[in-house]
Amino acid sequence: MIKSETDMTHFTHLNEKGEAEMVDVTEKVQSFRVARASCCVKMLPKTLNMIIDGEHQKGDVIATARIAGIQAAKKTADLIPLCHPLLLTSIKVELVPDVQNSCMRITAVCKLKGQTGVEMEALTAASVAGLTIYDMCKAVDKGMVITEVQLEQKEGGKSGNWQRPQN
Repeated sequence: MIKSETDMTHFTHLNEKGEAEMVDVTEKVQSFRVARASCCVKMLPKTLNMIIDGEHQKGDVIATARIAGIQAAKKTADLIPLCHPLLLTSIKVELVPDVQNSCMRITAVCKLKGQTGVEMEALTAASVAGLTIYDMCKAVDKGMVITEVQLEQKEGGKSGNWQRPQN
């Protein structure tokens, strides 16, 4: 059963018949919105060292993954069926090696002034950056695992601000 517009427990992408549809944001006021998402690519220590030292024969893994993440954020509406195409004003993708845990930590931040949020764009950017690392390094480490794909924080919009609780 679909609940009222003020009840945030309903699925906003379903109409009164239960059919999937794009949310109509025509009447929503534009506001500043930002979302930060992250993921981690776990790998063998030798694979991480190869990336850090710039010794990978396919080139600069970090720079390539950063560009892939940026491009992915811009293409989110082409990949996720009910996402709105957005005019993003900022996309930042940061990749930080975590030697202690033998992984690459990826954080993506997307911003805009618009009528709908940018959570999916940030999640897509982080995910595709992780997939790019996997693609570039699979010849030396097929056992890599992309984990912890998650929204860290979002600001703006009707639902307000949200931040993932710290453990």
